[in-house]
This record gives sequence, structure tokens and C-alpha cells, in this order.
Amino acid sequence: MKLRTMGRHFRDSFKSLVRNGWMSVAAISAVAMTLILVGSFVVILLNVNKLASDLENDVSVRVFIDLAADKENKKSLKEELEKIENVESLTFSTRDEELDKLIGSYGSEFNLFGGDDNPLHDVYILNTEVPEQTGAVAKEAEALEYVAKVEYGGTTAEKLFETIATLRTIGTVIITGLLLIAIFLISNTIRITIFSRSTEIEIMRLVGAKNSYIRWPFLIEGAIIGLIGALIPTAILIFMYRFLFDLGAQYLVGSNFALLSPTPFIYYLGLGLVGVGVILGSIGSVLSITRFLKV
Repeated sequence: MKLRTMGRHFRDSFKSLVRNGWMSVAAISAVAMTLILVGSFVVILLNVNKLASDLENDVSVRVFIDLAADKENKKSLKEELEKIENVESLTFSTRDEELDKLIGSYGSEFNLFGGDDNPLHDVYILNTEVPEQTGAVAKEAEALEYVAKVEYGGTTAEKLFETIATLRTIGTVIITGLLLIAIFLISNTIRITIFSRSTEIEIMRLVGAKNSYIRWPFLIEGAIIGLIGALIPTAILIFMYRFLFDLGAQYLVGSNFALLSPTPFIYYLGLGLVGVGVILGSIGSVLSITRFLKV
């Protein structure tokens, strides 16, 4: 297509947007509302996924060492634990460190159990390569010599993994559904704008204009509508997410959990929404004008 002809199509598209002002506003609003819903659910789903991953990684196997074990026994047990399949890392926590954690969580009254009166065990803390493997690792560790007991959450941890998997599936289904709704709303809104100009299209056909010549201005117009409609929710989401991230950071400080950093996450999401808006607007225009171009 000649550059001159393409320039004319762009001019016609902008003129049409201005001439059909209210219909253009309606189409842009439909794009903006649907994309802000899609963007919001994407933000929620990805952050739930991030927090779920943090939660999964925070699940560990705690191997309590028998009080009768001496230094050599502990060393031997460590070597055996490291041989267990799927163990990613192993750390050692003394009974005094365990008592300090207890005091930090439940209060200074546990200071009474310091020194030789400390009833707690030394602990090996195992982290697995995949969180779902904690159960199998715990069973193997429990069978080793000089192991007093093993804790990993048992059925609670397994239910946690199942719940997380379910939430991820539900979130994916919701986002897919919203995208389909977005296509439907955008297509129908643009169809209304095109229908209001059916006489204009018919005149163009009567004077011999080719279908491609008629289609291009509408395709560009749909892309512009999608672009403007996507820029609005993108700006809102960037502002709101940065605010919520700063707010959430205050509550999660000191924990092993964190929201996705705004940079570059929210900007990649914004680019994605702009791309989706342009594509949906173009597709909506093409689908909507096809019926008017049939002989």
C-alpha cells in the first residue's frame, strides 16, 4: 500500500473518531473498563502466585536430634541427611538458638529454661528442591538413627500445597474468562459505532471502493481506540500498584514474604495491556465490519 494512501487512512480514522465523538468515548470506555479488570486480576494472580511460592519455600523439614547424641553422632547424622534425595540445603540450629526463637515468639517467661534446664533439642532444618517433596524427605529422615522426631506440617502442609494449586488454577480461569469477555464487549461496542456509519460504508461500496480500502480506516480506528483505552488502565494500575506495594512492604517487612517489585513488573504489565488493547481493538473492528462488506 502506498504511503500516501496509508496517510489518508490515518487522517480518515482520526476524523471519524472526532466526528463520532460519543460513540468513540463509549468504545474507549469499554476497552478501559475491561482491561482494568483484566490488569487487576493479573496483578492479583501473579502476586498470589509469588506469595504462594514464598509460602511453599518457607515450608521445611525440622529434624530434632536425640539428646543422647554426641558431636560425632550429630556429624554422622548430618552426612546421612545430606544423602537423602531431593534435599537442597541443610542448616543446624542449636537448642539455645531454638530457645531464643521460642522466647521471641511467646515471651520472656521461657527464660526460665535457659542453660542446663533447656529441654529443647538441637535441630537440623532441611529445605527440599520442590516443596511437595517435604513429606517424602521427612519419612526418610525419621528412619535415621539419633533422630528424636521430625516435623514438617504433615497433612497441613499437603493441604496447603493443594490449596495453592487450586488458587492458581482458579486465577488462570478467571483471567482467561475476562479476556474473552473483553473481546466480546470491545467487538460489540465497535460494531455499534460501525453500524451507525453503515450508510457511509454503503456509499463507499457503491462508488467502487475495494473492501481493503474500506476496511483499513476502521482497523486503524479500532487500534487507536484500543490504544487509548489501554493507556488509561495502564496509568491507573501503575499508580495504584506502586502505592499498594509501598503499603504492603510495611506489613511484610522482616518476613520471608514480599510482593512483586513494581520495577519492571508493572511496566511490563502496562506494555502487555497496551499491546492487548491495540490487538483487541483491531480484531474487534475487523470482525464488526465484515458483515457490512458481504455482497
